[in-house]
Amino acid sequence: MKFFNLAATAVAALVIGAAGALANPYEKYAGSTIVISWPSNNHFKVAETLVDEFTEETGINVEIDYLQYLKLRDRQLLEMAKPEGEYDVVAWVVMWKGEYVNKGLLTPLSEMYTNAGLVDPDYDIDDIADAYLQNGGIVGGAKGYLPGKSGGLYGIPFGAETSILAYRKDILEEQGIAVPTTYDELTAAMTKLNEAGIPALTSRGATGHQVTAAWLFHLAPMGGRIFDDKWNPIVNSPESVKAAEFLRHVAKTGPTGISSYGFGDATTAFLQGDAAFWLDSLKIAALSRDESRSKVNGKVGYALHPTDARCGSETGGFAMGIPANSQNKEAAFLFIQWMTSKAADQRIVELGGDPIRISTLQANTQGFDEYPVVAEQLPCADPDWRPLIPEWNELNVDVLGQALTQVITTDDPIQPIMDEANDKIRAIMEREGYYVWQ
Repeated sequence: MKFFNLAATAVAALVIGAAGALANPYEKYAGSTIVISWPSNNHFKVAETLVDEFTEETGINVEIDYLQYLKLRDRQLLEMAKPEGEYDVVAWVVMWKGEYVNKGLLTPLSEMYTNAGLVDPDYDIDDIADAYLQNGGIVGGAKGYLPGKSGGLYGIPFGAETSILAYRKDILEEQGIAVPTTYDELTAAMTKLNEAGIPALTSRGATGHQVTAAWLFHLAPMGGRIFDDKWNPIVNSPESVKAAEFLRHVAKTGPTGISSYGFGDATTAFLQGDAAFWLDSLKIAALSRDESRSKVNGKVGYALHPTDARCGSETGGFAMGIPANSQNKEAAFLFIQWMTSKAADQRIVELGGDPIRISTLQANTQGFDEYPVVAEQLPCADPDWRPLIPEWNELNVDVLGQALTQVITTDDPIQPIMDEANDKIRAIMEREGYYVWQ
C-alpha cells in the first residue's frame, strides 16, 4: 500500500475552500525542489522510499546528498555559512545542535508554526518521545541544550535512539542466568560467562569517541555526569570511576579486541554469535532480524537498560531542521512535517527504520519484540546523557577518549587517570570562558 493511502488522514487535512473545492496545502510548492543533507546510515537509506512517496503525494521534488556521518558536519557547516547555501534540510547528530544554533545557522521552527497554512492540525508533536525531542531539537534552555523557558525548537528527531539490553536467550538459559535488571546482576553474569569461556558483553572501545560512548552508557545509570550545574568537571567522581571500572571489566570479559572496536565491530560480534550481551543502541534489534548479517535471528531477547543508582539510558541519533540560508524554507518545513508525521512513522516501521512516536511503538508490538521495551525505556532516557556543547568533540576525543583507552588497555589505577582527565577538561572550559561568572 502506498503511503499516500496510509496518509489519508494527513491529506484529509486539505481545507474546503469557499467554492467547495478541496484546497491542497502542497499545491503552492508543487514543482519546487529541495535539497536535503542526510547521513548514509541504515535509517536514512530506508527513508529514501518515503522521499519518493512524499514527492508523489505533494509534487515537491527532493534531492538527497548522502555523506558518511563523520563527514557530515564539515560539509553542513560549509554550506550553511554561505549567503545562500545548497541545503534546505539538514540532519544533524544531536551533539552538533548547539554549535549550529550558536553560529546562527538554523531557522527557529517557531517561524513555521506561526503559519497556519503550513501546520497540519493532526501532526500531534506531543506524541513524539520527549527524550528524543529534547535531545535532538531543543536549544537554549538549561545548560544551553536542555528544556527550559529560554529554549527554542530548531529540529525534529529522525533516526533517534536510546539504549537497551539485548541478550542471547539460549546462552542465558544454558548457563542458568536470569536476565539482569541491575548492574550488580549484569556484572555477576559477565563474570560467570567469562569463567565458562563465553565472551560476555560486546562493546565499543576504539580510542576516541567510541570508547567514550562505551563509558557514557554506564555513567548515567551509575549516577555520574560530566559536569555539575556550574560547569565544574566531575569525571573523577566516585560514580565516574565506578563506570570506568565496569568498562574495564567489560574489556576483560568480552570478545577479544574490544579496545579496537567501533560501533560496527561491536555489532558484528553480537550478530555473529561472539557475545552474549549487548548494551548499546536499540538499532541492534533490526540488525538481529536481518538474516543477511545475523546468525542470531530468533535467539535474541530484549530488556531495559540495567539500573544502578538510577535509571538512565542513552539519548542520541539525529534530528532534522532548516538552515537559516535555505531559499525554500516553507517547502522544507512541509517535508520535515510529512516525514515525521504519524503515518510516515508507521511507514518507517514497515520499511525497517526506527520510529520516534510513542503511538507507533505501542501499535507495533507484534513482530517487534523490542518495541514494548523501548516504550518503557524512553521515560528513563537521559537528555543530559552527554553535554551537547560546542566543546564536546574536544573533550570527547582528545581527553576522555585517551584516558578511557588507558583504562581498558592497562591495569593502571583508575582514579589518577580520571583525575588527570578532569584537570584537562577544566582547563579547556576555563579557556572557553565558562567560569567568567564565577
